[in-house]
Amino acid sequence: MADWSGLTNDMLHHVESFLPLPDQHRFSAVCHDWRLVAKQKKHHRPAPQLPWLVLGEDPTTKKRNFFNLSEQRHYSIDIPELYGQYVCGSSFGWLVTVDSRINGRLLNPFSREYYELPPFPPYSTRSNIILTEGPVFAPCGMKIGYTFKDMQTRIVVRAVLSHDPRERSDFTLMILFGECYKLAFWRPGDTSWTMVRYPPQTLVALMDIICFEGKFYAVSCDELFAVDVVYDEPKIIRIKPRILSNLKRVAIAAYLVDYKGKLLLVLRFKDFWSREKKFRILSLDLKKETCNELDDIDDLALFVGNNSALVVNPSKISGCVGKTIYFTDLGESYYWLEKGHDFGVYNVVTKTTGRFSPAGDEAFDPPNAALTWLAPNP
Repeated sequence: MADWSGLTNDMLHHVESFLPLPDQHRFSAVCHDWRLVAKQKKHHRPAPQLPWLVLGEDPTTKKRNFFNLSEQRHYSIDIPELYGQYVCGSSFGWLVTVDSRINGRLLNPFSREYYELPPFPPYSTRSNIILTEGPVFAPCGMKIGYTFKDMQTRIVVRAVLSHDPRERSDFTLMILFGECYKLAFWRPGDTSWTMVRYPPQTLVALMDIICFEGKFYAVSCDELFAVDVVYDEPKIIRIKPRILSNLKRVAIAAYLVDYKGKLLLVLRFKDFWSREKKFRILSLDLKKETCNELDDIDDLALFVGNNSALVVNPSKISGCVGKTIYFTDLGESYYWLEKGHDFGVYNVVTKTTGRFSPAGDEAFDPPNAALTWLAPNP
């Protein structure tokens, strides 16, 4: 019988590097020596595992709820840095959050490392935006301004990192924010956000952003843009010809995906009468400035939502099915329209939608919270 007690710390670190997050915690519970090894912050690339779903917080304990898709199991974890925070995006295992006073934070929830972000740019170019503790109404009954709670869930629409902050200190955080879905970015050491300039007389509602092959790109419902983040004059550049101009139906959501070194655009459609959900997948060729529709994504699974899109190989990780798109809803602002969160798994081959969670699971329906995919990166 093997004597595990004789393993050196380096060997134990090597073993731990192959473990998904729940097994790392079980590893640390074996004995005192193994617990000390687990506590040593020796960073290595996380083991392949399915993303977790970040849910709401328990209103009594403030613990954050997570759903582990591989185990079909909930975890309630005490993370003080997440108390009262609205999660508006995830990238490389980090969350971008906004607190009740509209302060931003970039947080790794499992290592508990974080960066405090500078004040966000103005939500609107209008000068009459009013923030109040509770709703205020005019004599005519119309609501005036926004409450802090309104703004907490609306100020940031998307947030994407250029690199893992644990691997590179010169990373860039790009956000899609505000009433008109503008772009701004921040780098460590900056005391304010840098706004990205739009071409003159350009009015576009961007829907997603990605860092692909070291460059940022953004997409609207029918146009693709490159984002130049040079400090002197950051701007978006329309990619011509309009490679998405042949779309005949406007999508309610668009997701940019790094798919095995290729750039994909996943478009989400919905019939608001039948509630039927459909997706289209386009492969974008940036050099030829063309796009082609795909009917298949091999045996892979895509995870999309208000996170940086993730691609998973189910043959290497149990708990999900290939040729599928696991999607979460469009954010808290759609919660009341949908009478709850809108999420599921779409089969690319059969064009049908199902559930990835137990039916009637109330943990998946927290108000004032977005459901966000997170790739654990402890």
